[in-house]
Amino acid sequence: MADRRTSRNPWAWVPSLYFAEGIPYVIVMTVSVIMYKKLGVSNTEIALYTSWLYLPWAIKPLWSPFIDMFMTKRFWVVMTQFLTSVALVGAALVIPMSLFLVLTLGVFAVIALNSATHDIAADGFYMLGLNEPQQAAFVGIRSTFYRIAMIAGQGALVVLAGFLEPQVGIPHAWAITFFVIAAMFALLCLYHRFILPYPASDKSTLQDQSGGLLPEFFKTFVLFFKRKDILAILLFLFFYRFAEAQLVKLVSPFLLDPRESGGLGLSTSEVGIVYGTVGIIALTAGGLLGGYAISRRGLGWWLWPMVIIMHTPDLMFVYLSQVQPDNLFFINIAVALEQFGYGFGFTAYAMYMIYISQGEHKTAHFAICTGIMAAGMMLPGMISGKIQELIGYPHFFLWVMVSTIPGFLVAALVKIDPEFGKKKAEP
Repeated sequence: MADRRTSRNPWAWVPSLYFAEGIPYVIVMTVSVIMYKKLGVSNTEIALYTSWLYLPWAIKPLWSPFIDMFMTKRFWVVMTQFLTSVALVGAALVIPMSLFLVLTLGVFAVIALNSATHDIAADGFYMLGLNEPQQAAFVGIRSTFYRIAMIAGQGALVVLAGFLEPQVGIPHAWAITFFVIAAMFALLCLYHRFILPYPASDKSTLQDQSGGLLPEFFKTFVLFFKRKDILAILLFLFFYRFAEAQLVKLVSPFLLDPRESGGLGLSTSEVGIVYGTVGIIALTAGGLLGGYAISRRGLGWWLWPMVIIMHTPDLMFVYLSQVQPDNLFFINIAVALEQFGYGFGFTAYAMYMIYISQGEHKTAHFAICTGIMAAGMMLPGMISGKIQELIGYPHFFLWVMVSTIPGFLVAALVKIDPEFGKKKAEP
């Protein structure tokens, strides 16, 4: 007989759920950048094409109400994980082909679309399966395992590809790596099929509606955009990461490019260690500390410190591009400092999205927030490669510092309940 418990210990499913949420994203957004760089694609093309892959995450609010209205969040989580594992096999098959760029971009677009749907369901399931104190307590945990997925993706798997490259050639090395990813994701799908709980509140919203599909669909958007502070919300969601949106697209190319081109000349495996392992560990530590800090003092108290700590360490890449150190230890330290600051500061962004998504349509409203967030990453990222090729790495990272200014401006616009996210005192 099936185990249909309405609740489980969050440790049994929250870590693995957000690990599964992170894998497709890191593959499409970061690992693809490294792979394309090794396959000889230009920075302009890499930044433009991989930024377009943000589109499913940016427009997912258009179908997020249907995830609320049809089936359960649990169903959508398991189904999309299965489809993602199949698509990853497809990516592995087309990488060695002569038309690899067009074919892999097509497969990555399918993975991105499917992953965006998974994100809607997983984030909704998180809010349905946990109460508010648990949501605040586990925001750092879910971020941690999302980051561990990044270590597995752009760390361990990139190191694997780098190890295989001299033995079987670059295309086949990456094909084998994608077969490994597909097998890992299939196991995650099987695990969640049996371990995810069945929350009593996890049901289609149409069961409780008599007005029909379209009225319910439009009601979801109207309730979100009719807020009196909607302009401040939209500006914050779009511009808080304006600098990071440009930085993230050029980090791997910068680390891989030869020193005579302004890069640091690292190998594939070294990038997997520096950016994909040491950097992500620092990012994770920042996220954990950020979640703990908010649980102690609340999001309202920590917003400004997090804005400052997030943006200031971007100066590390100014240093790396100006000095071009060849000491791998110093490169690791610089990348770790920038990533720690980003992880700490992003916690405020994640909690703010939860804060403004409270209410009857929390799943769809959170999806709207993450869609705007994705658009805020996609549009600046699309032009970042062209900017870098026009002005060079040293001036590009100075431009990134100028791009942090909007992040400070929009933080001044939002209003937050000082108690939100603060752990309640035990009675």
